[in-house]
Amino acid sequence: MPDLSRSIRHLRDLVSIPSVNPMGRDDIPAEIVGEQRMAEHLGHVFGKLGMDAELVGHDGRTSVVAEARVSTDADTLLVASHIDTVPVDGMEIDPFDPVVKGDQLFGRGSCDTKAGMAALLEALERVLDRGTLRRNVIVVGEADEELGSIGVVDVLDHLGQRRPDWVLATEPTELRIINVHKGAVHARIRAHGRACHSSDPLAGSNAIVTLARAILAIEEGATLLREKPHPQLGVATLSIGVIRGGQAPNIVPDQAEIWVDRRTLPDETAESVLRELETSLVDSGLADSVSVDSCTEEKPPLETASDSIAVRSAADALKSVGLSSDCDHVAFGTDAGLFGRAGIPGIVLGPGSIALAHTSREFVPISEVETMVRIYERLLESSGNPYTVQS
Repeated sequence: MPDLSRSIRHLRDLVSIPSVNPMGRDDIPAEIVGEQRMAEHLGHVFGKLGMDAELVGHDGRTSVVAEARVSTDADTLLVASHIDTVPVDGMEIDPFDPVVKGDQLFGRGSCDTKAGMAALLEALERVLDRGTLRRNVIVVGEADEELGSIGVVDVLDHLGQRRPDWVLATEPTELRIINVHKGAVHARIRAHGRACHSSDPLAGSNAIVTLARAILAIEEGATLLREKPHPQLGVATLSIGVIRGGQAPNIVPDQAEIWVDRRTLPDETAESVLRELETSLVDSGLADSVSVDSCTEEKPPLETASDSIAVRSAADALKSVGLSSDCDHVAFGTDAGLFGRAGIPGIVLGPGSIALAHTSREFVPISEVETMVRIYERLLESSGNPYTVQS
C-alpha cells in the first residue's frame, strides 16, 4: 500500500469505528450502534494535540467538544462534523474495513462526514505544531445528525453563553461553499373513522378512504408553493413518504395515517407548515375527521449573508488553494441550520459528494480530503479579518 497522508490515516481509523445511528430501529446489532466509541477516540486524539476535550450527551448518543484558544480578541470558529452514520443495510463493501483504491477511500461514513473530521485533525496537527493558530477554534463531533440532531442541542447547552462567531459544517459539498439550503419538517396526519365488519361497510366509516381524500387535498394545497419561489432554492416541496392503516381486509379501518416530508424555505417554520396543512384540511371539509398529530422541524433552513464572516473567510481559504470562492445552494438540510437558528451564522463545506453519501459503495476522493486540509490550515491561521493572514 502506498504511503498515506496523516489525514487519510485518520480517516481509516474513523471509518473502522462503527458509529451507526439506529434511526429509531431496534434490529441493528448493538456493537455498531451509537457514537460513544467515536467520541472517546476523538477525545483521545484531541487530548494528544493539547486541546481541552469533553464528552457530552447520554445513552450512548455522545458528542465530543474540543477547544483551542489563542486570544479573547480573536474570532471563534466552530467546526461541526457529525460522527454518526446511517445504517449499513445493503452495502456491497465491508462498511468498517476502509479500503483505498487509487484516489478513493471506501467505507461507511467515509464521505458523510468522517472525511471532514479527518482533514481537520491533520490541519490542527500542523497548525498547533507550528504555533500559528490565529483563530479560537471549537471542534464538535456531534451525535445524531442523521435523525434528530440531539447532538447539536447537547453541544449548545454545553457551550451556554459561549457562542462562536461562525460555524463551518463539514457535509460533503465537493469543496463548494454552501450558504443557503432548505430545511425539513416532518408531519404525521391521521384520519379517524369507525370500525365495523366489512360485510356491512356502511355501518362504519372507512379511515383509509377519508385519508385518501385528505391526501388529494394536501397535494392540491401544495401546488400553491409554486407561487412563492426562493431566488436560489426555488420552490418548497412536499412528499408523502409513509402510509399506514387497517388491520385486516374484512374490517373497515378506524385509523389511518401518513407521514409528510416538507422541505422548507428560509422564511418557513414548523408552525407555518402546520397552518398550511390544517388550512388544506379545513378547506376540503375534512378537519373533523383528519388531524395533524405532529409537525416537527427536523432541520431548519439556512440562509447566511454573502458578506458574513463565515462566507468571506471560507472564500478566502478556497481562493488560497486555487478553488472557486462562489457560493452555492443545496436542497438537503444540515446541522448548520440548527446553529443558524441559535444565532450563529454558518456555511457548509467539505470533501466528497452528497451523491455518494448513504450509498452501498460509499467513498470519498482522497485528493479532496487532502485539499480540505489546506483549506482548514488557511482558516486556522487567519485572523478575524479573513483577508489578512498573520505569521
